[in-house]
Amino acid sequence: MKKYLLALTIAAAAAVPSQAAVQLSSVAGNATYQGPGFAATQIFDFNGGSEARWDRAIFTTSQNGVRARPLGSTGGFISVGPSDGSPGTFSLAGLGPLNAISFLWGSVDTYNTLQVLDQDGGLLASFLGSQVWNPANGNQTATATNRLVRLDFTGATKNEVGALRFISTNNAFEVDNIAIAAVPEPATWAMMIGGFGLIGAAARRRARATIAYA
Repeated sequence: MKKYLLALTIAAAAAVPSQAAVQLSSVAGNATYQGPGFAATQIFDFNGGSEARWDRAIFTTSQNGVRARPLGSTGGFISVGPSDGSPGTFSLAGLGPLNAISFLWGSVDTYNTLQVLDQDGGLLASFLGSQVWNPANGNQTATATNRLVRLDFTGATKNEVGALRFISTNNAFEVDNIAIAAVPEPATWAMMIGGFGLIGAAARRRARATIAYA
């Protein structure tokens, strides 16, 4: 019986999708973009009129029935759907390893789908609009449906993430301010550790000086 339960446990663990290594969270948006919520190494705000990593158009205005600027967005933003084309893919090639990504997800709808792809184009995780906020009713002005979404990566997934794919079967899935938190390079870690060591040494010297003075 124990062997049977062990086999079931192993089978269940094997059946857990790779999505377990991609954790999604979100908070309500704001009329003014407040930043990604972590120390970003790069933010793509689409304000330059073009972006080589994005394979579709960049927009600067809302259009009734087609797309709506995400709450808190300024300048350019991206959108996918029947009118703007879908899917759209944002490449993350050369930016990893990655700890986290965040972006503004505008007027979340049930027919929006976010996919996280690996470097070969394989699917690492997929999230529906209703998993980000429920009800995902596409409200264009409410903070609850214009969300700051965060993806955190664990384990080997940090090295595997290759792209974000945005899909929408109706108008539209709008996004802005894709922020990246890359894993620090070994040299950066060494500098940080060295800095902590210097701070500790200075604190010890101050402590000894205080004791000697007393």
